[in-house]
Amino acid sequence: MLGAVVIEGPRACGKTETARRHTASEVLLDLDADARAAAAIDPRLVLEGRTPRLLDEWQREPRLWDAVRRAVDDRRLPGQFVLTGPAMPTDDVSRHSGAGRFSVLRMRPMTLFEQGHSTGAVSLGELLAGETPSAGQCGLELRAYADRTVIGGWPGLLGRPVREAGVFLRGYLDGVVEHDVALASGTRRDPEKVRRFLRAYAQLTAHPVSVAKLVQRASGEETNSGSLTRFAAEPYLEALRRLMIVDEVEAWNVALRSRARLMSTPKRHLVDPSLAATLMDCAPQRLLGDLNTFGYLFESLATRDVRVYAQANDASVFYYRERGGELEVDLVVERRDGAWVGIEVKLGGNQIDQAAAALRQLSETRVTAPAACLVVLTATEYAYRREDGVLVLPLGLLGP
Repeated sequence: MLGAVVIEGPRACGKTETARRHTASEVLLDLDADARAAAAIDPRLVLEGRTPRLLDEWQREPRLWDAVRRAVDDRRLPGQFVLTGPAMPTDDVSRHSGAGRFSVLRMRPMTLFEQGHSTGAVSLGELLAGETPSAGQCGLELRAYADRTVIGGWPGLLGRPVREAGVFLRGYLDGVVEHDVALASGTRRDPEKVRRFLRAYAQLTAHPVSVAKLVQRASGEETNSGSLTRFAAEPYLEALRRLMIVDEVEAWNVALRSRARLMSTPKRHLVDPSLAATLMDCAPQRLLGDLNTFGYLFESLATRDVRVYAQANDASVFYYRERGGELEVDLVVERRDGAWVGIEVKLGGNQIDQAAAALRQLSETRVTAPAACLVVLTATEYAYRREDGVLVLPLGLLGP
């Protein structure tokens, strides 16, 4: 264990509450004006206390980073500090100087398993190990997935109805648009243009599209405030990355047997599908009436969960797509030792054959090492292994 742990993640995903369960004392810099004043004079003043010591909202005094680094060096003891905050530090914080002292943990909103909506009967870790799960049945119906997509994985919304979720999420996005983006980028931003950019981003959820395409989509909503340019949009995107509101999936860099040209543009996702649903004014009933849109948001829901489960297994998540569109696979989970699982995400059962064929083509003709498992994640009822070896798995059965 290293001397300090940094918990990063979007606002309201549960960082502070999680840290409080593992610390012995705390400093809440967003609430304690005296602590902020003391830290502004000498950051070392707020480091004294029982350990592990929580430094919540530490970015409000960026010099705390170097003070903690120095304290870790001086004490030479593990588990001294836990630092939490809603955004990545600005460029003037030398994050690389924390090597060997800080362990960084990325938090995302809660998965279906963490919320109690997935049984976790099938473990992603077991799939990576090549183990064969038994057949099973999922109790979640399509309407339940629509509700979970719209409500999201926010701890404050556990057990809350859709109507209350809408109020929370609209307020959340207002805060991002009107305050957080400017704070993260260090300069004032036009809230209307930020909102249009975010709405365009939501409309292209689960698509590997360029910033230029995002700008083109956002510019289709022009108002008297003027058009959005790529020059203006790049800082918005960087600020949203710092805030961890966007959660892009990178393309898989794999040794190929073929000479296929691969996409390198990241696949666009917000950190939780509920943000995209809110930006597009999608209630559960509307999703159920527009299965095409629901399909992309369901992929985003699955991506959120798979990324959390992959992190628990020391694995990373990518997507695969050839530039000509000859072959694409929604998600590839790869462990450090090279073991990988290919995943296609399909809302309904009528797309399973096509998804299974794509997975087999990737494993058998494009990659030197065969997959540990090939999976079609669905919103259907039953888990089973097909004759071709592809596992059909309801998302409501998947766990870490």
